[in-house]
Amino acid sequence: MELFRLEHKKLWRKNTTRICVLLCFVYCVVLGSVLVYQWGVFGSRKDNLGGRNFDGYVNIRNCQAYFSKYGELTDETLQAWVRDYQRLHAALKKEKETQGAENKETLQTYQNAGWETVNSMISTLYPELEQEEMHYVMIMSCYVDPDKLTGLYGRREKALNTFLDVSGQTGGERAYLLQINEKVQEPFSWKWVEGWSDVLGSMLADLGTVMALFLAIVLSSLFAGEWHDNTSALILTTKNGWRKLALAKVFTGLSFALELFGLLAAGMIVSQLVFLGTEGWDMPIQTIKMIAIAPMNMLQAEIYEYAFTLLGAVGFAGVVMLLSACCKNHVLAFLLSLAVAYGPKTVKDFVPYWLEKAFDLLPLVGSGTDIFRTNTFRLFGHYIWSPYLLIWVPVLIGILCMPHAVRGWARRMRV
Repeated sequence: MELFRLEHKKLWRKNTTRICVLLCFVYCVVLGSVLVYQWGVFGSRKDNLGGRNFDGYVNIRNCQAYFSKYGELTDETLQAWVRDYQRLHAALKKEKETQGAENKETLQTYQNAGWETVNSMISTLYPELEQEEMHYVMIMSCYVDPDKLTGLYGRREKALNTFLDVSGQTGGERAYLLQINEKVQEPFSWKWVEGWSDVLGSMLADLGTVMALFLAIVLSSLFAGEWHDNTSALILTTKNGWRKLALAKVFTGLSFALELFGLLAAGMIVSQLVFLGTEGWDMPIQTIKMIAIAPMNMLQAEIYEYAFTLLGAVGFAGVVMLLSACCKNHVLAFLLSLAVAYGPKTVKDFVPYWLEKAFDLLPLVGSGTDIFRTNTFRLFGHYIWSPYLLIWVPVLIGILCMPHAVRGWARRMRV
C-alpha cells in the first residue's frame, strides 16, 4: 500500500498529468457540456439563424414546456403536434408576407417545437407520404396530412422489419432481435427529446474517444519513463524489487483511469442536472430512434453509456500499461497506444465487415450508441446483441494485459 501511495503521488506530481487532466476536463465538461447547453447547441437561434444566443438554460425550459401538453406518443398526440407545427409555420409565413419579418415570439416557439426528432420519426414511419418535389423546399412536417398519421406502433413494427430485411438480418438473427424488441413497452411517454438525444448520441458517445488521448499521454510513460529517467539501476537495488513496484504501477495506472473518469462524469452529470434536470428520464430511447430494439429508457441508456466508457477506460489503461512495459521508449509506447485507440477508426471503411466488428471490441474503439442499433455477433452458433459484448470484452482485454505488463517489465529490467 505504501508503494502504491508513493507511485500514485509521483504520477500526480508530474506537470504532464496535471495539464492533461485540466485540458480533458475543460474540453469534456466546460466546452463539451456546459457551453453546449448554454450556447452552442441549446441556445435560442438568432434572428438571422446565423448563430445562437447565450440563453440555453431558459431556452431548454421553453422547449420542455412546449412538449408538456402531449404526455404520451399516440396517433392523436402526433397528429396534434403536426397541426400545431403547421399552424406555427403558416403564422410565420403570413407575418413575413404582411409585415416583412417574422414575429420574434412566434419564431421562438416555432424553433422550440422539436421538429428535428419528430420529422425524422414521421419520415421513418410514413415514407409514402413524403413528396419528392417538396424535399428541398420544406420539411415533411410542414405539409403532411395529419389525418393520415395513424397506426403509429404498427408502423414502427413494419419499419423495423423492413430495416432488418434491408440489412440482411433474417432467420435466427431476425427472431433473436425481435425477441429483444418484444420487451419494449408501449405506448411511449413523450416529452422534449432533443436534450437526451444530444447527451446519448454525442456527449457520452465522444467521451471515451477524448479520454483515450489523455490516458495514452499519461500512462505511456508509467513504465517506459523509468528508462527515460535512467532509474532502472536504482530500482533493482531497492528492497521491494521490480515485482512489487510493477504491481504498484499497475494499480496506479488503474486508479488514474478511474479518477479521470470520475472527475469527468461528475462534471457532466452536474451540468446535465442543472440545465436539463430529470424531465424525460422515463422516455424510451425509441423516441430518439424509432427502430431501436433496446427495452431501455433514457436513464438506463445513460447508465449503460457511462458504464461502457468506464469499463473501456479501464481496459484501455491496461493496454497502454502493457505497451509502456514492453517499450523502453515512452514516445513509442504513446504512438502505439494512439494506434490502438484511433487506428481501427481510421481504417474501418477499408476493411471487411467482420474485421470492423472485431475492432469494436477493442477498448474505447466501439461505441455505447450501439444500443440504438441491431448489430450482433455470432459465437458458438448463437447470436449475441453487440452491446452485451461491447461493454465486457474491452475491460477483460485490459485485465488480461495487466499481468503481462508486470512480466514484460520484468524482462526489460533483467536485460
